Amino acid sequence: MTRTSILILAVCASGVAAAPLPAVAATAVPGVADSGASPVAGGSAVSPHGGPAAVGAPSPASGGPLRLTLAEALSRAREASAHLAELRSLAAAAGAGLTGARAERLPKIDASASYTRQSDVPELRLTLPGLGTETVFPNIPDNYRGHLGLELPLYTSGRIANAVTASARQLTASNQDVQQGRADVEQETATAYWGLVTARDSERVLAESLVGYDAHLKESRDRRDVGMAASNEVLAVQVQREQAELARLQAASSAAVANANLLRLLDLPPGTSIEPVEPLAEPAPSPPSAAEPPEALVAAAEAARPEIVALRSRVAAGRANAAATRAGRWPQANLSAGYDYANPNPRILPLEPRWKSSWSVGAVVSLSLFDGGRTAAAAAQIDAQADALGHRLEDLEGRVRLEVTQRLLELATARQAAAVAGANLDSAHENVRVAHDRYHEGVIPSSELLDAETALLRAGLDRTNALAQVRVALANLGRAVGR
Repeated sequence: MTRTSILILAVCASGVAAAPLPAVAATAVPGVADSGASPVAGGSAVSPHGGPAAVGAPSPASGGPLRLTLAEALSRAREASAHLAELRSLAAAAGAGLTGARAERLPKIDASASYTRQSDVPELRLTLPGLGTETVFPNIPDNYRGHLGLELPLYTSGRIANAVTASARQLTASNQDVQQGRADVEQETATAYWGLVTARDSERVLAESLVGYDAHLKESRDRRDVGMAASNEVLAVQVQREQAELARLQAASSAAVANANLLRLLDLPPGTSIEPVEPLAEPAPSPPSAAEPPEALVAAAEAARPEIVALRSRVAAGRANAAATRAGRWPQANLSAGYDYANPNPRILPLEPRWKSSWSVGAVVSLSLFDGGRTAAAAAQIDAQADALGHRLEDLEGRVRLEVTQRLLELATARQAAAVAGANLDSAHENVRVAHDRYHEGVIPSSELLDAETALLRAGLDRTNALAQVRVALANLGRAVGR
């Protein structure tokens, strides 16, 4: 493989690492920057415009980039996410549903008032011996009535209780959906953040390599001018230098795209330049999740993953809904009461055009004797849907176990790769130093120095990507475990 193709592959790998990951099962790895021997984050400053900021997060300053730590970026993303706002609204709707289900236990009180104008009719009079003539049905065209009624469920065979349980489980599931959405937003934001750091760092490493290539190119031209080197040596350095410049332009483009992606996630105005300040090196000590045994992490994931908890709640809600539906086949008892104030009052004879009051209290017991199997079919349908959710839960638990194992292996591999890349970078630096000395002494040709410089560039990019993979592997493991 030629030096040119190796350099292009290294830059392409950096670009792939900067791509955003899917919310749950992300596998691509973005890059980040480091200090010391490894590359550090850098980028051009563009005058940003003030955008909405989360509490405690800095605002863009006029004339300078917006400096953000990862924690500040995550806080902004949570505040700005429309998807999270949607999930919170759905959770509020589930809470209102629970309130409505509990209200079924309370009495219903209604009041009404009416006026009816009737046509004139002949009055009905009866003449009774010894009593004279009495008006039995007078002509009263104007009728007024006020009514106050009360209904209270006394016994529902568990229908209301199961409906309340189902609504409570749905509320739990909706709250877990919010937690899952929050974890997805955080993972996507962290991926975009490290992607921006990687692209900026790759651009810096390539810019530093151009300084070395320019010095080598000048020296080669000087040697050619005095007859100590052939033109092909100059051309070889020139080609490698232009390839590095091309790779730097590609890295700059990747950085611009990564910056735009982060602006989208944080809901910042276009033109804002974000400067990540989080160090590339893995924090010490390592997060507890990375040091725990796999069995403990799997158990923690099964207990804490919002998707699993939400599915369990929805299965329980389905069972409760089925029980509430079946309760409709059993006796239902209700209490009713009423108070009437009417002119005339039709319950008091003889009718008189005067305001009079009356009241009533009663109980009703109802039982569905036959409904053609409608209730049983509806309950069976809900049970089948709950069974489907139960099978989905089993599949999800298996996938989570696999995901935790996969993320642990990815983290272990990334750490090993970072250690190897660090040692390789140190060796590449020493190799370039020795090659420079031997080249100046005339012991080796220009091509060997060029190989050493290209190896140093490749080692710098490799270490950046290796450290980036450690960072993203830690984030992915935290998401897989549910922390």
